Amino acid sequence: MKSKVNYMMALAVGLIAACQPPVMEQQITAPILTEQQEILKGKKLVTTIGCGDCHSPKVFTAFGPEEDNTRLLSGHPQNEPLPAVNKELVSEWVLFGHQSTVAVGPWGVSYAANISSDETGIGNWTFEQFKTAMTKGKYKGVEASRDLLPPMPWPNYAQLEEDELRAIFKYLKSTPPVRNIVPAARPLETL
Repeated sequence: MKSKVNYMMALAVGLIAACQPPVMEQQITAPILTEQQEILKGKKLVTTIGCGDCHSPKVFTAFGPEEDNTRLLSGHPQNEPLPAVNKELVSEWVLFGHQSTVAVGPWGVSYAANISSDETGIGNWTFEQFKTAMTKGKYKGVEASRDLLPPMPWPNYAQLEEDELRAIFKYLKSTPPVRNIVPAARPLETL
């Protein structure tokens, strides 16, 4: 009799368990940020990634070069000429200008772009253009354009999540506009 009761109880527990809805995995969602929080997140990413290392002209202090806050993220200065380049040297080396906004190497010369909010920077860009530039390495974020040139490490930035790219874009669009038309890249043989 006792075994029959145990059997019936086990059967009842099994039937009850079988009729329960399945346990769903708990989905973790990122908190929804305000516009200002997203901009601050973008500023932190831009600072941490070091965008200003190449995209901001420098002022020279007793402590070495520092970003020029009046030209923050404005790219290579349009009126700063490129000095003579030893083409033999750059066939084996990459040279950077003293402000780190220009690089010369076997590909030629490349200038850091203006990524300020000015129309000469990314002021007229859409998020999709920015995402294309950062994840596919396309100049001005246009699919049919040339590839971004070294030293722009876009393959590294392609690993960022879309919410991080959006935060960076929103921060860049919130920066003071700096009018600066960066010179066009040139192949080595034209130097």
